[in-house]
Amino acid sequence: MKMLSVIVPCYNEEEALPYFYEEINKISKKMDYLNFEYIFVNDGSKDKTLEILKKYAKKDKRVRYVSFSRNFGKEAAIIAGLEYSKGDFVTLMDADLQDPPSLLEKMYKIITVDGYDCVATRRVTRKGEPPIRSFFARMFYKLINKMSKTEMVDGARDYRLMTKQVADAIISMKEYNRYSKGIFSFVGFKTKWLEYENVKRVAGETKWSFWKLFAYAIEGITAFSTVPLIFSALLGVILFFFSVVMIIFIVIRTLIFGDPVSGWPSLVCIILFLSGVQLFFMGVIGQYLSKTYLETKNRPIYIVKETEKHKDL
Repeated sequence: MKMLSVIVPCYNEEEALPYFYEEINKISKKMDYLNFEYIFVNDGSKDKTLEILKKYAKKDKRVRYVSFSRNFGKEAAIIAGLEYSKGDFVTLMDADLQDPPSLLEKMYKIITVDGYDCVATRRVTRKGEPPIRSFFARMFYKLINKMSKTEMVDGARDYRLMTKQVADAIISMKEYNRYSKGIFSFVGFKTKWLEYENVKRVAGETKWSFWKLFAYAIEGITAFSTVPLIFSALLGVILFFFSVVMIIFIVIRTLIFGDPVSGWPSLVCIILFLSGVQLFFMGVIGQYLSKTYLETKNRPIYIVKETEKHKDL
């Protein structure tokens, strides 16, 4: 029998884990033609998440866990789960049941019967999400798809089922600054998209604040597009020619009408405007330099403290 690895990143999910464990067990019984392994990645949780995982691992041989030395983020948890997985098929799921495990059976059939390499999911609605958050999310996808050659699907979730070949391709991308949605698209392969309506968390609270999502969006743009750098150079050229035209205009006006000292308030406004533009694009360049700096350090993406087999590594 072939094996399906279920990878579940966890950060303070003590309330949701019992519901998830119960639900995934129901699905594994239905899909009894596959062996299952559950890989829970404890991303530096501060609650009882690790204690619960240890309890599950003692009574269920399918349960494996990887516990980080601190919080490294969901991207690190995803790549750790992929690296520790042993299955012929691999799926990524959230512990809060916003990724319905009931779709797994259909996803598996699409891969094995229809010949796809990967089945990905996307939300067609954002019910229960703050309107401002939904608006900025849609604007982000429109913006990044215009800026990047790698297609980003609006509403795409990390929840997907893939073959081991796809998982190995993702693992082969060793960059420190990771943006999984872009990486999934970058590696390619034949992918089928499944659409479903948004599902609320079964328990607990989301760990993604507006500012964390904003920072994640910046990560995605700088990871898969250099358009901001091109735009900054283009704007610099435009402003240069505009300044030349204005200098010629001011010289001619002074020679004809005199009064060379008038207009200082507008001059101050122009200086402030240009200074703001310069500082903004210095920040853009700084983002790219910081990413390069972090990559050259060659730091590990995550550090494992213990697993179900070896404690206190």
